[in-house]
Amino acid sequence: MRTVVDERGCQLLAGQNNVLAGNDAGRRWSLFEYQKYGRYFAQCAHAMEDLVAAELKELGADDACPAYRGCYFEAEPEALYRINYCSRLISHVLAPLITFQCHSDRYLYKTARKLDWESLFGLEETFVIAANASDSTVHHSQFAAQRLKDAIADHFREKHGERPSVDRREADLWLNLNIHRNKAIISIDCSGGSLHRRGYRAVSREAPVQELLAAAMLRHSGWRGETPLVDPMCGAGTILAEALMLAGGIPPAGRRMAGKPPFARLPDFDPELWKRVKTAADGAVKPLPPGLVTGSDIDPQAISAARHNLDLLPDTTKDMVSCRDFRDIESLEGMTIVTNPPYGKRLGERDRVKVLYKELGDFLKQRCKNSTAWILVGDIELVKSIGLRTKQRIRLYNGALECRLVEIPIY
Repeated sequence: MRTVVDERGCQLLAGQNNVLAGNDAGRRWSLFEYQKYGRYFAQCAHAMEDLVAAELKELGADDACPAYRGCYFEAEPEALYRINYCSRLISHVLAPLITFQCHSDRYLYKTARKLDWESLFGLEETFVIAANASDSTVHHSQFAAQRLKDAIADHFREKHGERPSVDRREADLWLNLNIHRNKAIISIDCSGGSLHRRGYRAVSREAPVQELLAAAMLRHSGWRGETPLVDPMCGAGTILAEALMLAGGIPPAGRRMAGKPPFARLPDFDPELWKRVKTAADGAVKPLPPGLVTGSDIDPQAISAARHNLDLLPDTTKDMVSCRDFRDIESLEGMTIVTNPPYGKRLGERDRVKVLYKELGDFLKQRCKNSTAWILVGDIELVKSIGLRTKQRIRLYNGALECRLVEIPIY
């Protein structure tokens, strides 16, 4: 075993070829890379890496080291299960099976075909591959995924005469292939697809804030339920839902992992340990006082969507959200205000957008004394239109769009 250091100064353990010789009957057995080193990678949106590192440590990970769009970390199985079940910021948790130099698609195919795929899933089960290739000889992500799929299919055909099927929506096994600068990593996606799918967004509206971004906004705000929280432009209610789950201690993956969790595909999965982790997390859920989280929006359809989505969470009432213009709200004193106002394409003309932000600034100044506002601004230039001094301007991304989360204390 040898230790190498990446660009960020993180110590990474460089593995050998992870496919080991088997017994006299010719069977292969595998000691996969994550089993040898207990090291994983948590994917996240750009500019959220440090937040994720802090969250990983809170959930029991060791040596959490931020990298581009993610964080390397070490974890025992108990912490790994808890991270998948309780993280509010991570999109995928990857358990590496093998890392190798990959200068051609032929070598990708040859190496992948040797892996002990039977220890991960069977002929009657399905799989799917997400791939990313950059700065490499194999530079086309879709082609790289196809070659890995071919290797898995041919592996099963050679040994069993048939192959498992691909299911892009409800696969039993989720795989991730990353090739960067001719180094390939094949991993199991322990999350079974993106963890942003909490299960409460049954109805959506145009240009919603994504669940992970809403959770990051709340994390930056430092709010944990100590003061009332309000979103006066709540749309379909994503920020409100994330606030309810945060304050109530509701595990974000509770709905999607009610049955067998995706990381049960790991060959060393411990069902009894998982049961204890899940029971402890579910047991920490607590009821919330009425009125702790509220919201409003000028759009009746948005309010209808918000009510439908929030009904899927506990401690919600019909009057939690109301249909009204924020300019008609009499007072929001002593509150934490977290919101994602409309901007750009959703409002059309730029002059109308500037007027909206100016009126929002006037509203905060005149009617929100002793409150703190956290506003996600999609167009950085619009911060000036609010007309109030900002304490922080934090870079975040809503998809590919660079935003600023601005903190405005109102005294």
